Amino acid sequence: MSDSDLLERAQMALGQIRDPEAGISVIDLGLIYELTAENGQIRVTMTFTSEGCPASGFLVDEIEAALRGLDGTRDVAVTVTFEPPWTPDRITPDGRAILGW
Repeated sequence: MSDSDLLERAQMALGQIRDPEAGISVIDLGLIYELTAENGQIRVTMTFTSEGCPASGFLVDEIEAALRGLDGTRDVAVTVTFEPPWTPDRITPDGRAILGW
């Protein structure tokens, strides 16, 4: 399996994970800053809408479980950062449409 195939499947998997407060995917909400796949190792750099986000542990667990479940995944690492801070400008056009913006 190629790295690009695993990366594509990882992105699709993250697109299925919904933020429980916003009701849209972590991708559409703009929480994913970086996603890489190399030799079966998937790395995610992400943020939350605030440092005190009550869903932070839930979302990290969901992301790790979804990515570990992908065929060809050997390892998953999720790094949380608040630099740069999240802003609503990160929401995708699809996410804005879902939110009615």
